[in-house]
Amino acid sequence: MSIRYVAYFRVSTQKQGRSGLGLDAQKQAVKDFLQQFGGELVTEYMEVESGKRIDRPEFTKAADYAELANATLLVAKLDRLSRDLHFVTSLQKRGIRFKLCDLPEIDNLTIHILAAMAEHEARMISVRTKQAMTEAKRRGVVMGNPQLSLLRNRDVGNANQQRVQAQRVWQSKIVKVIQHLVEMEQLDTCQAIADALNSRGLTTHRGKAFSVPTVSKLRRSI
Repeated sequence: MSIRYVAYFRVSTQKQGRSGLGLDAQKQAVKDFLQQFGGELVTEYMEVESGKRIDRPEFTKAADYAELANATLLVAKLDRLSRDLHFVTSLQKRGIRFKLCDLPEIDNLTIHILAAMAEHEARMISVRTKQAMTEAKRRGVVMGNPQLSLLRNRDVGNANQQRVQAQRVWQSKIVKVIQHLVEMEQLDTCQAIADALNSRGLTTHRGKAFSVPTVSKLRRSI
């Protein structure tokens, strides 16, 4: 099965967006990458926005689509994604893969190396915390919470709330994908939308194929 890609293009100014300056080069880079390495381009997103901003609507949609479809984000160059290390590594924490057309050999492991110092510091904090707890126990300090059973009951309620929240987050993401497909491919029936979602490897929150009733329910929530 070939790798599925979601292309993301970004230009920094309205002038570049209108003229195509920079955008054509990015699209050509994606085309060349696919010709050389293969893969299926399932959809693409483009926006005019500064790379310094982390709240980019079209990028959010592209990342959500890639996450839902188990696809890989494909960008021409790293600076089209972001120069901010935290922004890039946040994709990894979500399990979102990405490829750079100009540096196809760069993978998530390379990014991890760049983040190694921050991770090392986090580990050292954990070590120091454990050492402090050990010393406190040695001095007779009672560790733990006497209301642990009450907290466990609360944890069950929190877990249910988290499941409901996860369902809402998924629904918010998939609705945006549906809107994108409707606009891009002029889909006008629930069956056509379900077929488009299924053909791209997208599944429901429970991991099942999309059906007409499921799509109909999602469209009513828009």
